[in-house]
Amino acid sequence: MGKNVVDRIDDQVKIRTILVSVSDKSGLEDFIPGLLALNPGIRILSTGGTHGRIKEILGDKAGLCLEQVSEYTGQPETQGGLVKTLDFKIYLGLLTETYNDAHQRDLKRTDALAIDMVVVNLYPFSETIAKEGVTVEDARGNIDIGGPTMIRASAKNFIRVASVVDPLSYPHILARMRDQNGSLSLEDRFELSKKAFEHTAGYDTNIANFLAQKTITQVQACYTSGE
Repeated sequence: MGKNVVDRIDDQVKIRTILVSVSDKSGLEDFIPGLLALNPGIRILSTGGTHGRIKEILGDKAGLCLEQVSEYTGQPETQGGLVKTLDFKIYLGLLTETYNDAHQRDLKRTDALAIDMVVVNLYPFSETIAKEGVTVEDARGNIDIGGPTMIRASAKNFIRVASVVDPLSYPHILARMRDQNGSLSLEDRFELSKKAFEHTAGYDTNIANFLAQKTITQVQACYTSGE
């Protein structure tokens, strides 16, 4: 199969559908209402505690725009929330290219939405390993899988999708959208993409450095044999 090459995109992309799943929920109380003020018809997909926080922020308005990812995909979260966003409909929505006819047919076939913005930050791995007495198992449990995957997918597809990883960037994003009639430009999306890849690179480096310092004896000490 040949490599897909994109030669046609839109500079301005209206933010109509967003996916929000964050460990650090600071700033949502201004960012989410700000997005809705700019694009009243916006649709918000969210998970777990983030969904609960957005519902609390929006109050009665939540029923008009907020939906659990599990309701959207038709797949309930696993017990403990281990698998929430790793779903075909999600990644089709993130990776879809506007002028790719096959992609558009796939969206229609699966009743999926093109997702225009991902707002994700990751499990607190660095904070976890900074605690005294942390074990390899403690650290392993705080390695985020769905978050980096969504960030990388949306950052790769900067030709259409905005990948937002830093709560400190929320005011700037709202300002840019305000200046552009609720849209973000290719330049905006490209700058966010660079920041997103820097974020996941740093996250993976922290994991690699932690594991490199551990011995198999320290790993084995965390577990009993299942045999």
